[in-house]
Amino acid sequence: MEDIQKGPADVAVPVDRVGVRGMTLPLVVRDRVQGRQHTVAEADLGVELPADFKGTHMSRFVEALENFNDELDYASLKHLLEDVKTRLEARKAYVLFRFPYFVRKAAPATGSFGIMRYECSLTGELDEGRPVFVLGVDVPVMTVCPCSKAISNEGAHSQRAVVRMAVRMVGFAWIEDFVAIAETSASSSVYTLLKREDEKYVTENAFAHPAFVEDVVRGVADALSRHPHIEWFRVEVESFESIHAHNAFARIERLMSR
Repeated sequence: MEDIQKGPADVAVPVDRVGVRGMTLPLVVRDRVQGRQHTVAEADLGVELPADFKGTHMSRFVEALENFNDELDYASLKHLLEDVKTRLEARKAYVLFRFPYFVRKAAPATGSFGIMRYECSLTGELDEGRPVFVLGVDVPVMTVCPCSKAISNEGAHSQRAVVRMAVRMVGFAWIEDFVAIAETSASSSVYTLLKREDEKYVTENAFAHPAFVEDVVRGVADALSRHPHIEWFRVEVESFESIHAHNAFARIERLMSR
């Protein structure tokens, strides 16, 4: 049958990335406590398209993903990128997995357990060199405004915030490590299950450690810059302000020289 995709393009302009988006599949990721965790991911796959090709073969992305073994690690993701490159006859391949990661987390006073969900992603790109992988982790936290605390006779405004990290690594690190970095940089962690004793602890501990978004982003950036396996990172903190009609944010991006 005629291969229309390999025919000449009407407009001979290269396409940076073309592929499929939003495919759903089961995924197995490494878990520091249990060893392995089963979750569900959405996947995007793409390639670079030369100017002289009219289109790409979308079904081949699906075939490559069907050939994937559901284990998310360096070797399997590298193999998937190589498979996509080969099947699509491409110079450059790209893949993105978005997935929830779950941690059984104890409340600070009673030790009551609840399941916390953290939104994660893993992006991989492969051209003629070694593959490049970027891990993304979003961590909800709590902040108490230092200014509000300083000028108020009673209390201060507090709110939930989110720490969004993207890291490019040269070695393995646990997702839990990045969760801990975010949580220790904020006024407090947030929890799924809290009894009254826990609420008392969380509130008092948070108000004892007020922090602007600038404080949180600096704390996270400092910890990431000292991590031995990170060569580049971007961290953004967004505060969902409780008394303002807008959010506050701060961002730091660094390329490490090691």
